[in-house]
Order: sequence, then structure tokens, then C-alpha cells
Amino acid sequence: MEIAYIPSPSRGVYELFGVIPLRGYAFCIIIGVFVAVWLGNKRWIARGGRPGTVADVAVWAVPFGLVGGRLYHVITDYQLYFSEGQDWVDAFKIWEGGLGIWGAIAFGAVGAWIGCRSRGVPLPAWADALAPGIALAQAIGRWGNWFNQELYGRETDLPWALHITSTTDGRVPGYYHPTFLYESLWCIGVAVLVIWADRRFKLGHGRAFALYVAAYCAGRFWIEAMRVDEAHHFLGMRLNEWTSIVVFLLAVLYIVLSARRRPGREEVVEPGASDGDTDDDGAAVKLDKKSEDEDSETKDSEDKKSDAEKSEAKTSEAKTSEAKTSGAKTSEAKTSEAAKSEDEKETAEADSESGSGSAESETADSSSSVEAKDEEAESAAKKA
Repeated sequence: MEIAYIPSPSRGVYELFGVIPLRGYAFCIIIGVFVAVWLGNKRWIARGGRPGTVADVAVWAVPFGLVGGRLYHVITDYQLYFSEGQDWVDAFKIWEGGLGIWGAIAFGAVGAWIGCRSRGVPLPAWADALAPGIALAQAIGRWGNWFNQELYGRETDLPWALHITSTTDGRVPGYYHPTFLYESLWCIGVAVLVIWADRRFKLGHGRAFALYVAAYCAGRFWIEAMRVDEAHHFLGMRLNEWTSIVVFLLAVLYIVLSARRRPGREEVVEPGASDGDTDDDGAAVKLDKKSEDEDSETKDSEDKKSDAEKSEAKTSEAKTSEAKTSGAKTSEAKTSEAAKSEDEKETAEADSESGSGSAESETADSSSSVEAKDEEAESAAKKA
């Protein structure tokens, strides 16, 4: 009894306005590329690079990656295009699906190296910035396989089983493990892991990219083991399983050796990014970082101005307070002096009155003495 399952789309191509064919596989790849460049650009700017550098390098990396991915797929599954009854022209029909991630990464790295040299930036630092974005691009791109009804696993009756309805290329309708979904979710987890580890351990010199490669290989190994589509085998395992093992070991080895030889991360990822505000052609380029610095300077200037105004206001208040205090003291001093002057005046008047009294007393005493002498003189004359 069918309880639940993931339905497959009835077709992988849709007509836009009835004229333009919109293929689900190509649409997912394009969306994935845009997400990778967008996230990579944000991480690059955060590391001190110029806006737009990631996109400029991606112009080289993406075409190389698409060619490399297609070549890897055609070489490892050549029987699909060059065996009897097959049309070799189909090898160029990339929109029908068929991209090998290992070839895409290898050739994409060559294109990125060319782009980084033209911009004068180190390839390892650029790869570190783009690493989680690549994982998210793969997560989105895997849904293109859902549109094409490909890359599924063994039969299952799980509620999330994928319902395959197509009979193209020998497909058998039924319910299978949705390995495209498993890989999509795994890639999202890889992106989160790389972002966390990069923030926690300050990964540099290509180690964030190597961590992405190692983590992806770990998941690809067990997911590849579930697939039932035709593939080459070696010692009982699919070719991509062996590739996952080898690439995983190389990535881990690189992380260990790189951490010993060049610990930490690059201090400068794009020389001159903080000094200039123009691109290579001399055209003005508005840098987000510069804008943030200018905003910060403006804010600091406004804060300083506000602090100066507050300081002036406080100074004015202090002066006013001092003036009031000084006025009060002056008034008190004047009052005190006036009171003192009045006291002195009263004292002087009292002294003056006292002196006048004394003078009058002395005059009276003198008059009495003269009168007494006259009386004595008269008495002596009479006796004589």
C-alpha cells in the first residue's frame, strides 16, 4: 500500500511563453552558480577583498568547470555515447544532464587560477571564500537530477521513496531511494560545517576548501554505494567510490601539511583593496567596506561634535554658576563692607561725642581753677 512518496516531475522541459524552452536541470545549475558567487562575494569582502572579485574570477572558473564536469562524465560513462547504437553527438547535450563533480572541480580550479592571476589575488584564499558556496551550488544542482529522473538508489518502501515513472534509457518505474535528495541535504550540511569551522579556527591558505572537499567525499562515498545506475566497477566498488576515497585522503593530507607549514590565515587577500576605490580600468568602484568606514567616520564626527556641544554647554553652565556664585560673594562682601563702614561711622560718632564731652569737662575744670585763683588773690589783697 502506497502511504507516501516523492513524485517525479512529468517532464523536465517547460516552455516559457510557449517559445523559450526552460530545462529544469539547467535552471538548477544556473541558480546554484548565482548562489555560490553571491555567498563567495560576501565572504571575500569580509576577508578584506574587493566586491566583484569573486564574480570576475568565476567568469573563468564556471565555463572551465562545466567543460571539465562534462568531460569527466563522458570519459567515465563513454558507453552511453560511443557504444553501438548510440549517437556521439549526445555527448555535447549538457542540458540533458551528466556532470562529474571531480572534473568540474579540477578544470574549474584551472579557470580560477587564470582569473586569480589576472586580478592579482591568491587562489587558495579565493577558494576558501567560495568553498561553502560551491557546496550550496551542488545542493541546488542535484535537484536538476530530480527533473531528469536520474541518480536514484535501490528500491525501497520508505515514506520518502522517489517514484520513478520514466522508461527512458532502460529505467524501470518503481520506488527508489532518492539519492539526489540525500546528496543535496549532505551538501547543505557541508556548507554549514565549513562556515562554522572557518569562523572557529580561522582557516586559511586553502584549508577551508580542502575541508569542503573532504566532507563532501565522505558523504559521496556512502551515497554512491546506494546508486543502481550503470557505472564502471573496480575491485567490487564503483569508480566514483574509489575516487571519493583517494580525493578524501588527499584533502586531509593537505589540511595537515598546510597547517604545519603555513598556520593561520592570510592577512591580505587582495593587495590594495583598502587603499584604492577604482578598478583596473580606472572606473570608479564604490566599495562596501569604504562606505562602512565613511559611515563610521561620519558617526564618530557627529559623536565628537555632540560631545563638544555638550562640553560647551557644561562649560557655559559652569561659568554661569561661577558668575552667580561670584556675584553672590561680591554682594555679600559689599553688604559686609557697608555694615562695617556703618559700624565704624557709629563708633567714630560715639568717640566724637565722648571727646566733645571730655573737652567741655576740661574747660569747665579750667574755668573753676581760674576763678579759685582770682578769689585767693583778692583775699590776699584785702589782708594786705
